[in-house]
Amino acid sequence: MKNLLFPFLLVTIFSTIAFSQEVLKLQPCNDSLIHVQADSITKAVALEGFTLLKENSVTMESQYELPVIVPLQEKSLYHFVFIGDHNSNQVEVRLIDADGNMVIYEKRSRSESNFISFSYLPNVTLYHQFRILQVNKKKKKGLCGYVMLFKKTRL
Repeated sequence: MKNLLFPFLLVTIFSTIAFSQEVLKLQPCNDSLIHVQADSITKAVALEGFTLLKENSVTMESQYELPVIVPLQEKSLYHFVFIGDHNSNQVEVRLIDADGNMVIYEKRSRSESNFISFSYLPNVTLYHQFRILQVNKKKKKGLCGYVMLFKKTRL
């Protein structure tokens, strides 16, 4: 019995290691065209009375959603911007509220633009989830994306 226990433990440990999932680590990216576009959008949104709260570049994979989870306060107006790679065929954003309901869905093709921008007024103070996605038929990995979150501070 003792002879079977040790091999069984080894098989169990190695199976667990082999089938465990890797931790997904967000990697920033650097795309000068996207940074120029982000600066222009930031200036335009600021003229409407919004202040930049968070911004981040992120390396993405084609056709894989990337969740961005942020705390939002009720009765505060927010503006969200996602900029995708210039060569992507489409970009998408889904906004999921605190109850798990999809409240906004935006999709743009390359012929329309490579970014999505919208305002949102949450009705509850909790975490919300923006799910960003881009589809690129030529390049599957290493796509650059850029997200920005603004909050209305002036009327």
